[in-house]
Amino acid sequence: MLRYTLKRALSLIISLAVASLVIFFVIEVAPGDPASYMLGINAQPDTIAALRAELGLDVSKTQRYLNWVGGMLHGDFGTSYTYRTPISEMVADRMWVSLPLATYALILSTVIAFPAGIYAASRRGKLGDVIVMGATQLGVAVPNFWFAMMMVLVFAINLRWFSAGGFPGWDEGFWLGMKSLTLPAFSLALPQAAILARVMRSSLLDMLGEDFMRSARAKGLSRRQALWRHALRNALIPVLTIIGLQFSFLLAGGIIIEQVFFLPGLGRLVFQSISQRDLIVVESVVMLLVFSVIVVNFAVDLAYAAVDPRLRSRS
Repeated sequence: MLRYTLKRALSLIISLAVASLVIFFVIEVAPGDPASYMLGINAQPDTIAALRAELGLDVSKTQRYLNWVGGMLHGDFGTSYTYRTPISEMVADRMWVSLPLATYALILSTVIAFPAGIYAASRRGKLGDVIVMGATQLGVAVPNFWFAMMMVLVFAINLRWFSAGGFPGWDEGFWLGMKSLTLPAFSLALPQAAILARVMRSSLLDMLGEDFMRSARAKGLSRRQALWRHALRNALIPVLTIIGLQFSFLLAGGIIIEQVFFLPGLGRLVFQSISQRDLIVVESVVMLLVFSVIVVNFAVDLAYAAVDPRLRSRS
């Protein structure tokens, strides 16, 4: 297990290093200069040069990359060009929206997917299975921002059960905050629930064909009893892996949904920073999201190896 862990940790470090290089240089080659953008088209060259020096933009890209990475290793993400505020403070404020949204969406996805996948597996080839699989196929094919617009149209504009966007803040009350995150969470959860339900069904059907299931049936258990007592527990291993991967995706993938619902989360911060050419904010937030994805994947790999000795023996 130690060897497997060390190999995965090395892979994590290499992935983070490569991701930081790609993020920095892809964003840096984007056209436009932050200092020129901030001062406007009528700014004098000496004024632009002074601002570039103040923002640390007058050094080489290699030096700026090293300064950026070195700061992140010490917990310093830099200072926003536009707001002149430490990026760590901006991220901390907005994380209180993005993190609850991702968690809420993951819970909804799991609650929807588990019964749907189990129901479809227990009725393989029957009408119920066909309906569930058809619904999941639609959920996989339709993008989440389309779900978001449809939910706004139905539940916010027509029924007026929820607001069409915005976030009142947790100071206004927990339930009011959760209510404002409900439509965005469902928009994120539905496509992920479709994927998870299909994985659950497939995993259960694989378990139903195993020898231990035939033994359980031979001992007198009905198909339903064997499914709930034996198949479900063994089928959860790949399903839990997918759940772990989905959480990191929901945290990073909520960017468009936050923009649709005007939520002051990390996604909206990225959009605003791009429009304002605040490159240091874009780089730091995207790197933070990539870091969360890689770390969650690392934790999922370790958890999977802990319950499946075959992975440890292969390492």
